[in-house]
Amino acid sequence: MRYKPMSPEFFKRNRKRLIEKLLPDGLVVLAGNEPMPWSGDQDYLFRQNSDFYYLTGIDEENAMLCLCPHHPDPALREVLFVKHADPTMVIWYGKRLSREEASELSGIKTVKWTSDFHSVLRDMAMQSRTIYMGLNEYLKYSTPIADSNRRLVNELKELFPLHQFERIAPAITELRLTKSVEEIEMISKSIDITHEAFLRVLQTTKPSMMEYEIEAEITCEFMRHGASGHAYSPIVAGGENACVLHYITNDSNLRDGDLLLLDFGAVYGNYAADCSRTIPVNGKYSARQKQCYNAVLDVFKQAKTLLVPGASIEKTNKQIALLLEQKMIELGLFTAEDVKNQTLGASPLYFRYYMHGASHFMGLDVHDVGLKTTTLHKGMILTCEPGLYIKEEGIGIRIENDILVDDIPIDLMKDFPIEADDIEALMKK
Repeated sequence: MRYKPMSPEFFKRNRKRLIEKLLPDGLVVLAGNEPMPWSGDQDYLFRQNSDFYYLTGIDEENAMLCLCPHHPDPALREVLFVKHADPTMVIWYGKRLSREEASELSGIKTVKWTSDFHSVLRDMAMQSRTIYMGLNEYLKYSTPIADSNRRLVNELKELFPLHQFERIAPAITELRLTKSVEEIEMISKSIDITHEAFLRVLQTTKPSMMEYEIEAEITCEFMRHGASGHAYSPIVAGGENACVLHYITNDSNLRDGDLLLLDFGAVYGNYAADCSRTIPVNGKYSARQKQCYNAVLDVFKQAKTLLVPGASIEKTNKQIALLLEQKMIELGLFTAEDVKNQTLGASPLYFRYYMHGASHFMGLDVHDVGLKTTTLHKGMILTCEPGLYIKEEGIGIRIENDILVDDIPIDLMKDFPIEADDIEALMKK
């Protein structure tokens, strides 16, 4: 295991808090992720289902969880199922968790092999009226691929057609939104590793390098410090490539005089970091580049103060967009008169140069659970990421830090170089 696992008390507490939100006769059935085929005889690198990890701490494929707190047999109130590794599998792929090890990690006393799942599930279902199941409910995401939980939903509805089925996502989302001390420590570790990678980029970037060479420097630093890898596909975008919001091909040459937009973050213990910086390829911002950079930086400094209890992403997005709109006027992109005369109902003028939101929740997923309308509370973690994209000038700028919501928001990336002069000084070294 690359990371130091959290205490089983963390996962026990999460299950207890979830159970308190269920109907008295509720049964939770949740599948972990499964291997996904890559090509030939290989699978993609495994990543555990975030809800499943949050409740169990188990980071192996094909695991299952059943919670039946009202079951008359105490041994069947929490049951974890893990895949048994036969000797041949161990020879080819290495050791898997034993039932004892899975119990120690998760704090679940009853651990069985997945081959026992259906017999135990039937027993639990006969003691229950409501079955809670989990699907990915992220608003902006959809896929035609039926994952393990979607197939499980279909299977259980066939097996138990007279039961009531409920969504577990609202309850788990409510729990996951506010981060515990243990989670903040994990995210902070991811942030520390990301910080080291950024310093390495500042030391190595120069004209004529390829974008993927910078990506390689980041990856190297992540691995050297024990990260599992990237929390998401990194953006390494030189020049006008930075005006493509989700640019991930990272295969262009870095030209002298261009800016380089970086959007990257390490993942440690399944918890993500998310950082964006924009640096001069040759180590020196031009006058216009610095003018634009400082405009975004000024908005960033104001924007992060807005992430306080009682606010919401929806409300702060509107405030931040107006701050950027004023900066665009000052930069000569349009005039105050143009804003006054813009067509009602049409996209606002600022949308030409800033077309994304300024925050999202983060945690186990880099775009973590939660809605734009969710009221912020202490302990939530969000990004703050205003940007400016002037394609005709080859300028794309985004500045992003991870912020812990509090009465005075806590910038978890406060030690990252962010002032234009500091970035230039470090690149000069």
